[in-house]
Amino acid sequence: MYSVLVCDDSLVARKQVAKCLPQDWEVSVHFAKNGEEAMGLLNQGKGDLLLLDLNMPIMDGYQTLEAIKQANLSTKTVVISGDIQPEAHQRVTSLGAIDFIRKPVDPQTLHSVLTKHNVLASEKEEEVEEASLHPDVRDCYQEITNIAMGQAGDHLARIMNVFVRLPIPNVNLIEVSELHMMLSDIESHEQVSAVCQGFIGPGISGEALCILSDSSFDDVAKILDVKGAVDDQLQLELLMDAASILIGTCLTGLANQMDVNFSQGHPIVLGQHRAITEIISMNKIKWKRTLAIELSYGLEGYNVQCDLILLFTEDSMEMMNKKLSHLLEDFE
Repeated sequence: MYSVLVCDDSLVARKQVAKCLPQDWEVSVHFAKNGEEAMGLLNQGKGDLLLLDLNMPIMDGYQTLEAIKQANLSTKTVVISGDIQPEAHQRVTSLGAIDFIRKPVDPQTLHSVLTKHNVLASEKEEEVEEASLHPDVRDCYQEITNIAMGQAGDHLARIMNVFVRLPIPNVNLIEVSELHMMLSDIESHEQVSAVCQGFIGPGISGEALCILSDSSFDDVAKILDVKGAVDDQLQLELLMDAASILIGTCLTGLANQMDVNFSQGHPIVLGQHRAITEIISMNKIKWKRTLAIELSYGLEGYNVQCDLILLFTEDSMEMMNKKLSHLLEDFE
């Protein structure tokens, strides 16, 4: 069940905020008197939504937002405060709060803010939506992706004269907060560099994310017989080359099977030498709910790991299903 955490040092304020929650919203409500208590509850998974006061003892609202950011928690935070200074509003949004409500809050204002940020869909409702990706549909997407990734792997193998390991694609409907779960094969301490490239076709659009672990660059340079030091500029060139091969070939393979043409945007460097969680956090505004296809490439005999993630907008699925109707009919 979706959980809401109300954090305020005033008992009256906590009760007043709780009473303003939509009456027909099935959620579990928790309370904290300060930021320290709130962090303890958030770390227990109690607080998909945090309604946060600013002026509190022990740990105030600003410190709580800092702690949430440092812990990389997926909690959505709405600040409810009597401090109406413009700087206060700017500070909390820069620290990750999705909105700011002036005290005292009223049910209409809170409902409007929750609706604006798509918060009113409960976790239970989201799980039902996720289940809508029927196993047969997932198999269909895996099959066409297998063919496309095989073509991309063959292209990469010929250029680098290596054997490319091709695992089974991972296909799911996900939220941006779940992206890190798709990358569980990347160690938490491993730093990565990433490139993103948008693509669009008739009724279908999305973004391709190419992630290369930093420990891979030396072996990639060795395979390509690159001489000299592998500095940041050279690593960026290697990353862009790998992304161009994998994204371009894979999208072409998918497009051919769906009988569409994709136009690709300019590649954008999301970050170099960063933790994957940091890259996701920096770009979470761009990605919401998507059909995500993860492809993980490895080179046999070398310490090279490259993840390619295709993120299709949820609206794209109708057209994709239509284009692949002949395959979907085979599953019936």
